[in-house]
Amino acid sequence: MLIMIAAFGLELAVYAAAGYWGFTCSRRWPVRVLAGVGAPVLFALVWGWFGAPTATYPVQGLGRVALEVLWFGGGAAALWLRGRRTLAVAFVAVYLVTTGAQLL
Repeated sequence: MLIMIAAFGLELAVYAAAGYWGFTCSRRWPVRVLAGVGAPVLFALVWGWFGAPTATYPVQGLGRVALEVLWFGGGAAALWLRGRRTLAVAFVAVYLVTTGAQLL
């Protein structure tokens, strides 16, 4: 149960990381607002289409693995690009632990 809660928290953290990246990616406020709102929306659309339990086009097998690596890797990359390298590494570590624990 605790692993499932951590995995869900990590999914939410992807949205937060994407928003953080967007709102800090430029000095110009229109770009920040567009990227800060647009990046999490884009992540939500992709997850809703392919990754959610009620996904429109659910992927399985290697497609699911690729989706999760890109999804959670995108969250880590957003943190890394904004200079939060320790947080990005911790993000990847938590992903690996929760994914490994779910396989057991």
